[in-house]
Amino acid sequence: MTEHDAEPTAQRDQAHSGTGDDVARHGTGRDTARPETGRGTGRPGTDQDTGQNTGQDNGAQVSTGSETAGVPEAAIPELVIISGMSGAGRSTAAKCLEDLGWFVVDNLPPALIPTMVELGARSQGNVARIAVVVDVRGRRFFDNLRESLADLDTRGVTRRIVFLESSDEALVRRFESVRRPHPLQGDGRIVDGIAAERELLRELRGDADLVIDTSSLNVHELRAKMDAQFAGEEEPELRATVMSFGFKYGLPVDADLVADMRFLPNPHWVPELRPYTGLNEEVAAYVFNQPGAKEFLDRYAELLRLIAAGYRREGKRYVTIAIGCTGGKHRSVAMSEKLAARLAAEGVETVVVHRDMGRE
Repeated sequence: MTEHDAEPTAQRDQAHSGTGDDVARHGTGRDTARPETGRGTGRPGTDQDTGQNTGQDNGAQVSTGSETAGVPEAAIPELVIISGMSGAGRSTAAKCLEDLGWFVVDNLPPALIPTMVELGARSQGNVARIAVVVDVRGRRFFDNLRESLADLDTRGVTRRIVFLESSDEALVRRFESVRRPHPLQGDGRIVDGIAAERELLRELRGDADLVIDTSSLNVHELRAKMDAQFAGEEEPELRATVMSFGFKYGLPVDADLVADMRFLPNPHWVPELRPYTGLNEEVAAYVFNQPGAKEFLDRYAELLRLIAAGYRREGKRYVTIAIGCTGGKHRSVAMSEKLAARLAAEGVETVVVHRDMGRE
């Protein structure tokens, strides 16, 4: 599913000092990270029958004293509704929440929001935080939003509305840069569509818990604002994939960083080691007993610490580190395992993938 907002890339956002949304949605209705229920920024729970404050502020977990409308007690997900002007950065905000572990659904009809919350409540804690993008693409359903919000309030759902705002000048610039019409302009001009959308969203903007003006923000600055609101006191995590590969099978197309282990002697030419892989202790010992192997591991791990800090500052949450040798069987495998262990010990969530091991 695609979001009909203006800016397609971070580069265009920076070039125009704006945060227009990506043309392609980066995650629609799928949970891309493990649930994280300890970092919510919810409001205090309310009693579902009386509407009185229960005195509890427990993020995604709401104690209501009773069970309502098929939603299990103490299992109601926290909800964020993301809306705002087309081109103001809705998809960037949604992607940020997705990276923080939220279950993100793009362009869900407002009438279905309570149903989504109920399904999350039935997930036994696997979907503890839900973010829903609501915009004018669903305008024939938009009148149902207020009714849905009232329904959520009666269920005791901890919810917040995030509204992305931007000036007319910034929005026009973003739409013109990608040569796409505003979803409401019809046969008129872009400014006509913007004016119609502002009027349609005026009431929702007044009800918003958080309004972010992105007129002078770039993608990274918007992500920083979202992190500050929803990441809690913890620094957003960096997730790393360490991938071994063989150069003779080609470079990994998704690699952010590539290191070449062909400066080390190849265990392939040691007859007793040839049948094994870098997962074998004897092969790994052979690799790391070679001059420069341990030094490379130490210095590369130090370099990655520097890079990781910069990635976090720039809002990058995922990195793929490719470690290559000739066939992807011995040296790259052994080095990938050691490097992944170093990263994990330093608090980086790490996955190891041996792309070409076993291909020979």
